[in-house]
Amino acid sequence: MSWEWQEPQQVWIREVSPRDGLQAEKVIVATGDKIALVNQLTRAGVPRIEVASFVSPQWLPQMADAEQVMAGIDRRPGVVYSVLVPNPLGAERALATHPDEMTVFVSASETHNHKNVHRSIAESLKGFADICTMAKPHGVTISAVIVTAFGCPYEGVVPLPHVLELAGRLRDLGIHELALGDTVGVANPRQVAQVVQAFHQAWPDMPLALHFHDTRGTALPNLLAAVGSGASRFETALGGIGGSPFSPGAGGNLSTEDTVYCLQEMEIDTGIDLDQLLAASRFLVATLGHDVPSKVLHAGGKMIPVNAQTP
Repeated sequence: MSWEWQEPQQVWIREVSPRDGLQAEKVIVATGDKIALVNQLTRAGVPRIEVASFVSPQWLPQMADAEQVMAGIDRRPGVVYSVLVPNPLGAERALATHPDEMTVFVSASETHNHKNVHRSIAESLKGFADICTMAKPHGVTISAVIVTAFGCPYEGVVPLPHVLELAGRLRDLGIHELALGDTVGVANPRQVAQVVQAFHQAWPDMPLALHFHDTRGTALPNLLAAVGSGASRFETALGGIGGSPFSPGAGGNLSTEDTVYCLQEMEIDTGIDLDQLLAASRFLVATLGHDVPSKVLHAGGKMIPVNAQTP
């Protein structure tokens, strides 16, 4: 593979801990704490925040208060507040809360899509077409995530041509941005670089985001491979929490503070205040009542000089 490092000057983060992160928690977080978390992320300068998911409370009771959370957050101009919707019924609920963006999701493999949403890929795409039609009068943009894009726990390796073909079908529906998800954390940096380059060649006008899970400790190396291939949009989670409850073996998300620290040290702008982000992470730990995987939260955002005389 011929590869030349081509990092962007700025990277945009979509923070998914209020949705992807909290939905994986066994304990249901109080509505007020969810609102406080989103508001802290806003104050930290996070440009895009996935606030909630409008799925059936029967499947995800952690998201049963989505309407109340959306009504309670303090919205800052310029910040994109997005919500996840699984189908037109969820989109109808979501539109009543006036999101800036709605996100739909489909698996790269038929087996995972059936396990995840109980329908075929074709059936999911038909529902997305209806959602795009519903959103247009409200001025709400639609993004999409292809989950298991780098590998499926049921079908194994997902062929890249299949992922690109599915991306093209989503693009034709009017999706304004696409994210590729390494749902179970099986991707490697070389594979990520190849996928990003192939995607940019196939669909140069489609904004691309990447969503990595740290199941096998490769999330940050994968992000750096994507950055070096010109990718500038990523989905991360405060504290590194999260993991799909419908994907066996899925680890937590790539930590937002680890990502921001690394990029800032590389002089790549994120627009996010790391100190305020770490304060939000400490609030998250206190709220959840357990530790989180974040490395920077434990090590600190700034290097402390070592006294040369210390033995």
